[in-house]
Amino acid sequence: MTAAPSAPDGERTLDDDAVVAIADELAEADRTRTPVPLLTARHAGMTVADAYAVQRTWRERGEARGRRVVGHKIGLTSKAMQAATGITEPDYGVIFDDMVIESGSVVEHAAYSNVRVEVELAFVLAEPLAGPGVTVTDVLRATDRVVPALEILDARVEMPGRTIVDTISDNAAMGAMVVGGRPVRVDDVDLRWVSALLYRNETIEETGVAAGVLGHPAAGVAWLANKLAAHGDSLAAGETVLAGSFTRPTWVHPGDTVHADYGTLGAVTCRFV
Repeated sequence: MTAAPSAPDGERTLDDDAVVAIADELAEADRTRTPVPLLTARHAGMTVADAYAVQRTWRERGEARGRRVVGHKIGLTSKAMQAATGITEPDYGVIFDDMVIESGSVVEHAAYSNVRVEVELAFVLAEPLAGPGVTVTDVLRATDRVVPALEILDARVEMPGRTIVDTISDNAAMGAMVVGGRPVRVDDVDLRWVSALLYRNETIEETGVAAGVLGHPAAGVAWLANKLAAHGDSLAAGETVLAGSFTRPTWVHPGDTVHADYGTLGAVTCRFV
């Protein structure tokens, strides 16, 4: 199996000063929990290449403050998510160490903006992956284990009218990930058929099957490795990769309990206060 092709990023249209200014604006939005107006409405002609430049600068700001990158997330890989957002191109962001939460935790709702949750699988790599040309088979060979997870979405750019450019600049709306359940080896289960029931306060809000992510959740990881290669980057051994949601995002509010039942792979849960 091969990975989905990467879409071209276009040429940079913003100068370095503008990129730094946007990255600083997003960092302030993160600190104050106040989303900023659409970037694409204020920067005519802003491209995907500009957006990834903003994201890299934002990441560097975080690393300078002592945050450590432990993985990447992939977004908009399923038809469910693309239909929910109106965006048809996958994207990616980084996962910092302070974004990883254990199942059963109490989560502060006010720490995020426009809070939603998604059902995903997380791939923990035993070997590095460097594109171009990475395939699903390469991903499976490099993976140590696959872990059930929830992604908590956090929008630092206002949501109505968002484009792929706004989302990429916003670190692909990554807020946090909640990990738990039963880790499995890739040859222990057909990952395409991993399914989940997403409950909010004991009511099923969403159901999904992992094949909804590009036909195989490992295809998302292959897409990421090849996309990173185009940006002069790669995936390191030990990284965790959130492969993309196979349900639509579910809104959550203070007081909500979220429970994702993965059947034989166990469950992931958290409570928002």
